[in-house]
Amino acid sequence: MTITDLLILLIVAGLCGAIGRSISGYSHGGCLVSIALGFIGALIGLWLARTLRLPELFSVHIGTTSFPIVWSIIGSALFVALITLLTRRRD
Repeated sequence: MTITDLLILLIVAGLCGAIGRSISGYSHGGCLVSIALGFIGALIGLWLARTLRLPELFSVHIGTTSFPIVWSIIGSALFVALITLLTRRRD
């Protein structure tokens, strides 16, 4: 993997994380949080898809790495929703 491939992968993960954050309504954090959510969402989404025996809907190939766009967005939205439920302030 080259530096260019890594930068493109970080941008794609950041966009997927930002979309997942906006779907769940989470507004805290910045670019690094979006990138982390994109990667965590990809892990959760792929695990969920493989468990339910669902296909990879849209996957981007960057160098030798395949990044699942749709499952990353779904996984990051689920992860953010779970974090929001666990850390919600009780009034």
